[in-house]
Amino acid sequence: MILEVAVPSPLHSSFDYLPPESENTATPSPGIRILVPFGHRKVVGILLSVRDYSAIAPRRLKPAIELIDTEPLLDPALIAFLQRAARYYHHPVGEVFAAALPTLLRGTGKLFDSGIQIWKLTDAGRDVQATVLARAPRQMEVIKRLAGSNGLPREQLPVPYSVLRTLQKKGWIACQHQPQVGHHVSGAALETPHTPGNAQQQAVTAIHASFGQFETFLLEGVTGSGKTEVYLQLITTLLKDGCQVLVLVPEIGLTPQLVNRFARRCATPLAVLHSGLSDRQRLTAWQQAASGRAGIILGTRSAIFTPLHRAGLIIIDEEHDTSFKQQEGFRYSARDLAVWRGQQLGVPVILGSATPSLESLYNARKRRYQHLQLPERAGNAQTPAMRLIDLRGQPMYDLLSMSMLQAIKAHLQSGGQVLLFLNRRGFAPVWLCHDCGWVANCQRCDARLILHRSKGVLRCHHCDSQRPVDTVCPACGSSKLITVGEGTEKVGQALQRQFPDQTVLRVDRDTTRRKGQLEDALDSARKGDARILLGTQMLAKGHHFPNVTLVAILDADQGLLSTDFRASERMAQMIIQVAGRAGRADKPGEVLVQTHNPDHPLLQKLVEHGYPAFADSALREREETGLPPWSSLALLRAEAAHADHPRAFLEAARKMANSCGVEGILLLGPVAAPMERRAGRYRAQLMVQATRRSELQQLLTCWIPELEKEKTARRVRWSIDVDPVDLF
Repeated sequence: MILEVAVPSPLHSSFDYLPPESENTATPSPGIRILVPFGHRKVVGILLSVRDYSAIAPRRLKPAIELIDTEPLLDPALIAFLQRAARYYHHPVGEVFAAALPTLLRGTGKLFDSGIQIWKLTDAGRDVQATVLARAPRQMEVIKRLAGSNGLPREQLPVPYSVLRTLQKKGWIACQHQPQVGHHVSGAALETPHTPGNAQQQAVTAIHASFGQFETFLLEGVTGSGKTEVYLQLITTLLKDGCQVLVLVPEIGLTPQLVNRFARRCATPLAVLHSGLSDRQRLTAWQQAASGRAGIILGTRSAIFTPLHRAGLIIIDEEHDTSFKQQEGFRYSARDLAVWRGQQLGVPVILGSATPSLESLYNARKRRYQHLQLPERAGNAQTPAMRLIDLRGQPMYDLLSMSMLQAIKAHLQSGGQVLLFLNRRGFAPVWLCHDCGWVANCQRCDARLILHRSKGVLRCHHCDSQRPVDTVCPACGSSKLITVGEGTEKVGQALQRQFPDQTVLRVDRDTTRRKGQLEDALDSARKGDARILLGTQMLAKGHHFPNVTLVAILDADQGLLSTDFRASERMAQMIIQVAGRAGRADKPGEVLVQTHNPDHPLLQKLVEHGYPAFADSALREREETGLPPWSSLALLRAEAAHADHPRAFLEAARKMANSCGVEGILLLGPVAAPMERRAGRYRAQLMVQATRRSELQQLLTCWIPELEKEKTARRVRWSIDVDPVDLF
């Protein structure tokens, strides 16, 4: 008996072992963890298969040390899915399997009875009057929810845990630990479902007809058109049949509001999986999903690997978002893997977005995906009017034009909220000497240090190194140090000066580092505690602010000046997504876009005709240039402490690729990476472009084994990125 084991290592192959000498002769099941010797270490791998033979002589095989599990953690379908992913992305199979497991299961840790925490009102809590909690709306919300139930799990109480602890200390609620029972769904929803509009109902009907079989749907709906309601209509139907639904979102910040929406409509345990949770919380959610106890599994990209007991539907919300692509280690696309998994499980897949990726639109036009559209906003909400503000020759007040300030003032006076978007945090991107021109640069990266004035530091946003702010120029000794450019911190201060009677709420990574800060900020924005909202992309995606009537994009030019061919697509998606925060209720919305390039054809197309017209133009441009989706790309990256080593390795790699003799391949490079030095290491890259995906895969299959043997590979750290979304 030969055990094939996926061992977490940089090597692409699996490894053969003999059964443990201390174990009985029963055949173990694939999908269990197994402790094996690997070099001088003991490592935990996953058993892939049990065979009668090995290409290695039995006398040279080592026995495994221990079978950790008695029952498989991964079923055969999920094992096959992960092996396919490893082959497609050409990543070591052992590292792929390790990435698919919760952190606590990557070692010898055991599964545990997660149980469930049920929160109930005490007698004292039932007697609490609403006036007592008038200034504590979250506590009041918990009291109201529990009053209408016999107890609710933590997942159906979407408030910070601190709120529950406060109420518990007051003696108004109590927590009981109950063993988890099998998956069940109550037929009664907590909230009355909305009546879908015509377009929503057509989408629901089309997707419902595919239940029990694989089909991919591209659900394109303008912002505020009710895509989430379509999801909910389908989810509630599937839950009644005992099926599970996997929902992926691009960022952690989008999970609280979806948890809230699902909890209000679906009486089922909900498992949440993202990096902001503790290891134990993620393991608990993973177990709930694998056992079928959780009806809805909501998570970020890594949740695509979660075992499912009885899958019924997979949803990728904001499918265009590049956050679905893992940028380090195992560089997979959760969106693309979702389509594969839906095909394997025989369930429909929904890709939802107001601004679909060009790849998804291409697949829809090729009839690989069924294209469903929601062209109008739900209810009485109207699409906001959008116009460009020409910044050329205008006086500026820290990135705020006079036209912008006048518009902000008008909307505030009419009772609306204002949302300003600037995708650049910190105070200023440049700190320089006015006398000699010295600029504060990162010592480890080819990048400028960003001034964070409130913290008194200069910080690199690439390697995260920081140092105190210089008070005199290190080059000439001058004290005339000035800032150039604006970040959210500086603009926030400018807004506070211009509107001293208003509260300015800044939402970026600097203001939401601590746990719960982002959730608190978003809740404050929705309640209208602050009338002026300023933030980066974390404020722009998928959030509902009913009182926002003006959205201002302060710098639309960043996406027009990039060397990345996808930059204009991302710019357009971001503008439309941010613009979609305006006018989502009964009040009309307005969108202002500041630019020094008001005549740019892509901007003109976007503002005058919307995202579909922009996408048509962008797709034609891609076709003319032969860029994806009309071709397939892979990027071979290399980095080292010495500047010459990456280039030498890539030159050798280019010769090897040519020797593979695969037709339809174009090699571009090697060239230095757009940021050549990062975190003290020099980086270079070699682009591979193929007319067909099969040709690219053929080349990579031949090429990578040769790269592993290359002598110069020992002096660099190299990786393959298949279907890269970031050329940086």
